[in-house]
Amino acid sequence: MTAADEILDIVDENDHVVGRARRGDAYAEGLRHRAVFVQARDAEGRVFVHRRTPTKLVFPSLYDMFVGGVVGAGESYDDAALREASEELGVTGLPRPEYLFKFLYDDGAGRSWWSAVYEVRCEVPVRPQVEEVAWHGFLTEEEVGRRLGEWEWVPDGLAAYARLRAFREGGDVSPAG
Repeated sequence: MTAADEILDIVDENDHVVGRARRGDAYAEGLRHRAVFVQARDAEGRVFVHRRTPTKLVFPSLYDMFVGGVVGAGESYDDAALREASEELGVTGLPRPEYLFKFLYDDGAGRSWWSAVYEVRCEVPVRPQVEEVAWHGFLTEEEVGRRLGEWEWVPDGLAAYARLRAFREGGDVSPAG
């Protein structure tokens, strides 16, 4: 089965399941679905950053400061966060990522998904999936900040990162918007 054939729950503006569709169809038709964003840090607290492969269905070849992906049909956010983080980092025995908050990502051009944000500490060597990750490194927060203006980042990851920074500063990360 290809990534485009994966079955996703389709959800409404309140994150209630209203149907199911193939991932490729959900993207092509702009159907709202669910996704997880996991900020992984190493033992020194540095952030895992990677460049997506050019074969990705969404945002190919762009940089991201989260691992994650879509939530499969019938799968919980928590289970998807652990599965996606383990797969993309290429590790086993990863601790369960800690749920932080959820928001509705909407790019204004027909792409929208409920986005659950997590964090996890990965203290073992990573072996990222070559199908998903073209380059990776662990960067300090300062280095991530410098690279924000230099590299082309995935837009949903930038939205999640802005909300994560607000969350850590005690600000508003309201679910919609």
